[in-house]
Amino acid sequence: MSLVLRLLRQWDIQLMVIPGLILILIFSYIPMYGVLMAFQNYSLYKGFFHSPWVGFKHFEMFFHSPEFFQVIRNTLVISLLKLCIGFPAPIILALMLNEVKNMLFKRIVQTVTYLPHFMSWVIVGGIMMSLLSTDNGSVNLLLTRLNLIEDPIHFLSLPEWFWGILVSTNVWKEIGFGSIVYLAAIAGIDPSLYEAASMDGASKFKQIYLITLPAIMPVIIIFMILAIGNLLNAGFEDILLLAGNPVLRGVSDVIDTYVYRVGIQNSRYSYATAVGLFKAILSIGLLTAANYLAKRSGNSLW
Repeated sequence: MSLVLRLLRQWDIQLMVIPGLILILIFSYIPMYGVLMAFQNYSLYKGFFHSPWVGFKHFEMFFHSPEFFQVIRNTLVISLLKLCIGFPAPIILALMLNEVKNMLFKRIVQTVTYLPHFMSWVIVGGIMMSLLSTDNGSVNLLLTRLNLIEDPIHFLSLPEWFWGILVSTNVWKEIGFGSIVYLAAIAGIDPSLYEAASMDGASKFKQIYLITLPAIMPVIIIFMILAIGNLLNAGFEDILLLAGNPVLRGVSDVIDTYVYRVGIQNSRYSYATAVGLFKAILSIGLLTAANYLAKRSGNSLW
């Protein structure tokens, strides 16, 4: 059966896809025309057609800029920390919740862990600033009462604390919502497998290791591929709000915040577009490589 004939037989189902395709076309593909700015000395007055072409000038400027290694280092370190800590956290939470037999307690825990996801980063940033404040901040008060410190610590002014605060805040905000998919995957496992393992004397940990994890591994691999593809998306809103102190720029300036600063605040549109395009090309490469490696296990996106 030809592709056209199959589409015609499923015309009612295919119509449901059209609105999504239109949205992707308008908001994802048409704006790609703006990538031309990376190869021009773009001027708002001259526009795309009359701005002079400069080739790879802006890419070379970025590679030779004094901020290049700092921005790349911060992006990779923060992204890897979020990946290594933030990726397994929802899986562990889902495995733990799956073992809870008291449904009331399980629902309370799920609700409490889901709620932070629905709060904007403005609210979360305000909560963290209040908790870590030197003026009656809960964290400093607790440490002082426990005699662990004598004077309040300026957590959001010390570079050595920033990465830990940023990653832990991200985990707290997203761990509950991220566990939903894994809980759904676990719910689809045949209960008879656990019964058979229990009769054979397998402990809970062995059941998790031998039954639960292999069963949800395809889901884990798919999300791992997507996470690696987004490895260079170290964050924007969270960093912008938590790193308000200029002292933290040396450890907080990532590609996204760098593009915002030089492109929007300093009006260097072509240079910022070149940096953003460089990041997009690397992300596509990482996604392709991760998918290639995952294909060997029989689970991949394409």
